[in-house]
Amino acid sequence: MEQKHHPLIILGFILGGSFLVASLVGAFTVFRLRSLNDVVSVTGSAKMEVTADQGKWVSQISRSVRQSGLKGGYDQIAKDLSVVKDFLKQNGVEESGISVAPVFMMEVYNQNVEAEKQYILSQSIEVQSSDVLKIQGLSQKTGELIAKGLIYSTSSLEFYYSKLPEARVTLLSDAINDAKARAGELAKNSGKKVGSLKSATSGVVQVQSRNSTDVSDYGSYDTSKIEKQIMVTVKASFTLK
Repeated sequence: MEQKHHPLIILGFILGGSFLVASLVGAFTVFRLRSLNDVVSVTGSAKMEVTADQGKWVSQISRSVRQSGLKGGYDQIAKDLSVVKDFLKQNGVEESGISVAPVFMMEVYNQNVEAEKQYILSQSIEVQSSDVLKIQGLSQKTGELIAKGLIYSTSSLEFYYSKLPEARVTLLSDAINDAKARAGELAKNSGKKVGSLKSATSGVVQVQSRNSTDVSDYGSYDTSKIEKQIMVTVKASFTLK
């Protein structure tokens, strides 16, 4: 014979079950919140001073000629180039370290359409060397070439550090250690200790001249100085225990 329950009893079962489910959900939520609160996120940084080990010097010779004198202009550029190469070799630059671009010709604008056309002939010479002090010194001796009648100028002088990838790995490790130390200071206020590393995200690399404070959201690479500093930041999260 089927037993019938009073409606109030059924309602009691339903309410009791609802409270149980709600309690379990609430307990789970509290647990999740506590777990999330047991994590601290900080930003760490590390710097390293380095000396550039690669130099690149780009210079230029030029001549202004009229259309009727183009052949003579090209001949003069060739002579100028020979003088520059001799200057470089006499100062210890190997032939393999010299790169010469083709001659570039640019027409000079003249409002007088009946006047003979005039052009600027120019040619770039690039020197690369691991002897950065030599490159720097040569760039300061161009007066010797100008004294010989050349129209000569420096286009760019740049210095690089070739071991940047290796330095970045070392700095990332140091930056994480710095982040952990900062996390430890923050954890003191909560009476907890820093546990294991949960996640880490590397920031951009900044290659600056020494003692510089210039940074960029996209990273930077200052090529103007031989003495540099490399800075790396990392955002790290640690568990608390």
